[in-house]
Amino acid sequence: MTRKPVMSDVARLAGVSHQTVSRVINGASSIRPETRARVEHAIAQLGYRPNSVARALVTNRSGIIGIIGSSTGQYGPSSIQRSVEESARAAGFFSSSVTLAAVTRQEIRGALDHLSRLAVEAIVMIAAQQDALNVVYAEDFGVPVIIVEGDLSGSGMSVGVDQVGAARVATQHLIDLGHTDIAHVSGPDGWPEAHARTRGYLDAMLAARLSPRPELKGDWSAARGYQLGRQIAENRSITAVFAANDHTAIGVLHALAEAGRRVPEDVSVIGFDDIPEAPYLIPALTTIRQDFAAVGHQAIAMVQARLAGTECSIDLLPSDLIVRDSTSALR
Repeated sequence: MTRKPVMSDVARLAGVSHQTVSRVINGASSIRPETRARVEHAIAQLGYRPNSVARALVTNRSGIIGIIGSSTGQYGPSSIQRSVEESARAAGFFSSSVTLAAVTRQEIRGALDHLSRLAVEAIVMIAAQQDALNVVYAEDFGVPVIIVEGDLSGSGMSVGVDQVGAARVATQHLIDLGHTDIAHVSGPDGWPEAHARTRGYLDAMLAARLSPRPELKGDWSAARGYQLGRQIAENRSITAVFAANDHTAIGVLHALAEAGRRVPEDVSVIGFDDIPEAPYLIPALTTIRQDFAAVGHQAIAMVQARLAGTECSIDLLPSDLIVRDSTSALR
């Protein structure tokens, strides 16, 4: 049976001491670039894998990041959790993820107890719902906590996409196409992003001196989008719809087609998220694309800064308007 390579094998191949290899592995800044490159090449050539337990004993650091998410099943939160895990791995961290069955103080306390037994160095909390955010602010985590998605203030230890600005862009796109009677199918109560997208819609409408329509309360689902889409289809004065997410937009599209309202000839529809299916709908859905990979990268960058004891102020991320076939100029 072939013996697994050990640190002394790396040192011998790289022509350095055992201590130098150890310092490279543990991220010491005093190593010359050419020496670091030689050691890293030897590690890759041998397929050496550091012993994480031994490393933790030497450095007094576990190298583990805790990630807490909730079982919402929504595209945005699940995509963000995946991007945080990938970014943590790329940065050399191990990660342990806990998915909450319900957003309660008891569930979050149980997640914290689990992560504390693993000696995590920091926690990334994906707080999509206001209840989760409230519990996070009330709890003493004992380690740095980075809030993703729920806190949209762009201040403190939080990262995310500028939801208000993105919703303004979505609504302004419809206004620029000549639409003046624009309906908004919102997300549900208790979700900061839903409130932010409604605010962006209102901001754009009022800035254009247009009258916002009363909010149509959605729940992120295509089923609810369909129900509200039937109401929209009955009102012939509505020529455009901003749906708070793509799944809601799918329901609206179905209801309009069923009622004989053509998209985009009679009604333009724009969604939010750019789910993988969006380009393949009939018509292909105009939407707002969020860069979930950038969110994960920023979250881990903030973790690294906090662990290094440095300041890290990160602005909310911008989004992209993806124009497809479901929106057109008012006819």
